[in-house]
Amino acid sequence: MTAAQTDQTGRRPAPDPAEVEESAPPELAPRPAAERGLTTIPASVVGRIAEQVASEYTHVGGAAGGLLGVGARRNFDSRPSATCDLYGTVAVLRLNVGVAFPVDLADTCRGLRRYVRERVGELTGLQVGRLDIEISWLNPGTATRGALR
Repeated sequence: MTAAQTDQTGRRPAPDPAEVEESAPPELAPRPAAERGLTTIPASVVGRIAEQVASEYTHVGGAAGGLLGVGARRNFDSRPSATCDLYGTVAVLRLNVGVAFPVDLADTCRGLRRYVRERVGELTGLQVGRLDIEISWLNPGTATRGALR
């Protein structure tokens, strides 16, 4: 039975994959991955990825709610804010975070920087060049609040 013939149910049988590949025009055949192009990720998406990655780090949070910054709550359940500029395959990131206090701020920033660089690189394939961290608020623990009075 050829491909043009039908079987007893009146349907054509499925074509043999070997016949289809041989008969496919060369311009429709799949090209190697290196020749297919490249995936680009907008800077805003890289910034969002950096926000999510930073929120996964211990003792780091962001501001939630509010309108134009008025009425915003400091919250460890919300993501810190981030901006990104792309220069080819290099991302330049700026993070605005809140940090639990008391902690060693230098160690926290160093660990956060290392973690964000590694994870953003893994997730996007981009190299994180410069990464600036701004600590916009500190959240003292309940034990510290009593000691400050």
